[in-house]
Amino acid sequence: MIKNIIFDLGGVIYDIRYENIPEAFARMGAGNLVSLYSKAKQTDFIDRYEEGLISSDDFCEEIRRLSEVPLTNEQIKEAWNAILIDVPAPRVDFLLKLKERYNLYLFSNTNQFNYDCFTAHLKQKYGFDFFETIFKAAYFSHILHIRKPKVEGFQRIMQEQQLNPAETLFIDDSPQHVEGARRCGLQAYHLQDERSIEFLDIWD
Repeated sequence: MIKNIIFDLGGVIYDIRYENIPEAFARMGAGNLVSLYSKAKQTDFIDRYEEGLISSDDFCEEIRRLSEVPLTNEQIKEAWNAILIDVPAPRVDFLLKLKERYNLYLFSNTNQFNYDCFTAHLKQKYGFDFFETIFKAAYFSHILHIRKPKVEGFQRIMQEQQLNPAETLFIDDSPQHVEGARRCGLQAYHLQDERSIEFLDIWD
């Protein structure tokens, strides 16, 4: 019996579009960065940025080096945040109702640029702290210093929140992250492209 649900953020709760990042860089004259970032994989220095192991300044310096274009930090931040679309209001209503039935948690691979952008956006749009209101605890890779699909990240959450893996469901749109959760003993659901959590049959 499921009592706890751990959600991914981007692609599950927050609508995103991966292609927006290379497209934004291309408009800035840095089209050679197209291979850096995708849903399936990304380069090591992006992994380190998402684990909070390098600063935003160092991240920007590496982008400039790879692109060979003198982009400003603000331009790089703008391009990196282009991935973020929105959280539709019906999805927020759904989550608020779902928390009446389950203990909700969040585990997101993210970075300082995106984190600053989406936390400010959601608070401005909805008028409350989105993550404190909906989730019992929210874990972000750049703060936790562990990215999915590393088993250590799931283990840390389970230990800190005292969750039983057999009673915990993890939902993510990336199969490698789903597999990481299963290795930790969690039940896991792979959210396919173009599906929305509000309409999944698992809630029946």
